[in-house]
Amino acid sequence: MHVGVLRIELHIPQSHSLKERRAAVKPIVEGAKRRFGVAAADVAHQDTWQRADLGVAAIAASAGHVGEVLDEVERFVWSHAEVEVLSSVRSWVDLDA
Repeated sequence: MHVGVLRIELHIPQSHSLKERRAAVKPIVEGAKRRFGVAAADVAHQDTWQRADLGVAAIAASAGHVGEVLDEVERFVWSHAEVEVLSSVRSWVDLDA
């Protein structure tokens, strides 16, 4: 079993309130869950108007499949013009059980 975790740090330049921030982040999180079958959440900076960190996790029998899913999620986030990706970091957990 292979688990991949993706943390994406976002800048939301057009956001001037927490409501605008949520309006930009929610479609990304919900879209990633729906389209790619991953677990996804807004994991940091919830009280900051123009920043967000998204956490995404995928699990599969092969590391290659997990990598492909996380690649697709990353491209999906980059496709949203209302946010700027500041950084993207992957972590891996390999469980041989």
